[in-house]
Amino acid sequence: MKKSILFFAILMTGLFSPSVFSQTDNEPVALGLPGDNLNLYAVLDIFQKSKTLEDFEKALNDPDNKVNNLDLNDDGQIDYIEVESHKEGNTHVIVLQVAVNNNETQDVAVIEVDKDKKNNIHVQAIGDEDLYGKNYIVEPSDNVSGTPNPGYKGDATVIVNNNTTNNYNTTTSNPDYVSTSVSAWPVVLFLFSPIYVAYRSPWHWGYYPSYWRPWRPVYYHDYWGYHGHYYRSPYYRRTVVVRNPRYYNNYVSRRNTSVVVRNNSANGRYNTTYNGRDYKRPAPVTRPARPGNTTRPVTRPANPSTRPGNTARPVTRPVNPSTRPGNTTRPVTRPVTPTNPSTRPAVQPTRPATRPVTPTNPSTRPAVRPTQPLTRPATTRPATTRPANRGGSERR
Repeated sequence: MKKSILFFAILMTGLFSPSVFSQTDNEPVALGLPGDNLNLYAVLDIFQKSKTLEDFEKALNDPDNKVNNLDLNDDGQIDYIEVESHKEGNTHVIVLQVAVNNNETQDVAVIEVDKDKKNNIHVQAIGDEDLYGKNYIVEPSDNVSGTPNPGYKGDATVIVNNNTTNNYNTTTSNPDYVSTSVSAWPVVLFLFSPIYVAYRSPWHWGYYPSYWRPWRPVYYHDYWGYHGHYYRSPYYRRTVVVRNPRYYNNYVSRRNTSVVVRNNSANGRYNTTYNGRDYKRPAPVTRPARPGNTTRPVTRPANPSTRPGNTARPVTRPVNPSTRPGNTTRPVTRPVTPTNPSTRPAVQPTRPATRPVTPTNPSTRPAVRPTQPLTRPATTRPATTRPANRGGSERR
């Protein structure tokens, strides 16, 4: 009885465990930004399958590929993605952009194809900051040999740029031919061929090809179901490092942005694409360590004396200046002349207790003043008698 119960438990676990794990693996991953409706992994996959940039633009807007789900102007219809290329030396910058209206254009992403001095080719798809946030970059993984899409077979004429033999036209009609590296992608061979001419989409707002018909965008959870396998694919990876920042910065200086897109994003109009359902954020991507610098410490030591190659440095600095190296003959104490007022002589010279006899203060004047006579000497004035009659008798 116990064995039958145990067998039944194991059987039920085996039946339900795959669905549990698949539900966990298939949980939608979203940035919460408008770029969630244009999967850059799928864009890069279509890019490596295309023969020319014109084919690449057509494949992006093909409803059967289910790659373009952008509605930036929020009119309920899918936006047409235009492709425009620029060449600067050995670097090709392919810009993906959308005409939001008759006056504004919003860049969606940039694909950089760069050839270094060793003729190694690097491809990166860099999402625009307004749609994907900062440093959202997808590139072919270096950990897997072969093309990111091993099922793709080049069964048509491919242009090869071989500077040694100058053999530019090579036909690969073998159906078993599989491109083995990024440098063998048909579109990459086209970009570096002598017949390449910079491409600019002939279509713009209100004027689109006859084969294109806009359709209503789907909710993000349905859209993620089309491309969720790319997040577990070993052929692509996310990074935050721009391989050629010089040319990317040149592009940023002429980057197209739209006020309509910024306002719609700020007002939360793009959130309706999630239909109120939950999703998980993508795992943060850290900047990889620089090659040849693996011995660099992760964190700086707190004590400067413990830095590599500086073990002879004293741990603590001398407190007393007299103990500094090479200064042993310096006197420990300073000259006797006091500089601190607290070390001045306690006894000051006494001042004379008595002042000179000569009084300088009016309070030392003689207390007795010479007495003045109380009575003044009587002085008698000579009596004067006037004549009783001034010549009256004499005048007749």
